[in-house]
Amino acid sequence: MSKVAFLGLGVMGYPMAGHLVAAGHEVSVWNRTASVTARWGDAFTGQACASIEDAVSGADYVMMCVGQDADVLEVAGKAIPAMKFGAILVDHTTASDGCAKQMGATCSDAGIGFLDAPISGGEAGAVKGQLTVMCGGDQAHFDKAVSVIDAYAKAVKLMGPVGAGQLTKMVNQICIAGMLQGLSEAVNFAQAAGLDMDEVVGAIGKGAAQSWQMDNRASTMAKGEYEFGFAVDWMRKDLGIVLETAKKLGLDMPVTELVDGYYADVQEMGGRRWDTSSLLARLKRGE
Repeated sequence: MSKVAFLGLGVMGYPMAGHLVAAGHEVSVWNRTASVTARWGDAFTGQACASIEDAVSGADYVMMCVGQDADVLEVAGKAIPAMKFGAILVDHTTASDGCAKQMGATCSDAGIGFLDAPISGGEAGAVKGQLTVMCGGDQAHFDKAVSVIDAYAKAVKLMGPVGAGQLTKMVNQICIAGMLQGLSEAVNFAQAAGLDMDEVVGAIGKGAAQSWQMDNRASTMAKGEYEFGFAVDWMRKDLGIVLETAKKLGLDMPVTELVDGYYADVQEMGGRRWDTSSLLARLKRGE
């Protein structure tokens, strides 16, 4: 077992750090809000630290899950100088590939390994330890870190050099955005036509239209329930990264741009913390 630090105890990081304890690792944690750090320390057998430097001191692996590029650079800027030579920093934040490459270079200069390792699976996946992790970095660093990441993952894959994990997560978010808009329109259509959505899913849910979103969200969407983790604010942050990257690549993203605008409408409706399936609420606002 390893000595592992976890920086960032949000809705994803909090249970992820707990899974590391359950796997037998020696875990130290830090969070910007001290009360959250203390609460985690009361709930799990681990060390709740008042500073980033204390948390990462002597750690073999430092896992990080914060908000966005600026947060990654700020937290890592304090963590890296305090990390021991040869340790590995694993960033689970969904950030830009440019941020990942900057982090990779900084870690390399400090004699530290780095993986950009964004996650998919939402809050439920984090709680259950069933996340999908998309990694970018050196094979040697991945081979060392994968057994630690396995504590909260059902699938972990190295996608290429530093930055490849973030680019893969962008593909993931593009797919989800389009899929959820289609599912929202389908649910709205079914209800307007007088169909029972649960019965509809039972009829079509094993055919070509099947998806994780249909299996897990169609029924709750039909009931107007949008409290299942990954918030609209976060999705807009992610889609902003996607669209900025696409612009650099010279790509048109008409559907992604459209759905990003629809999520902006949901924010204006007061749904900033609703989950991403709340696109349906936008279609029903005139009813």
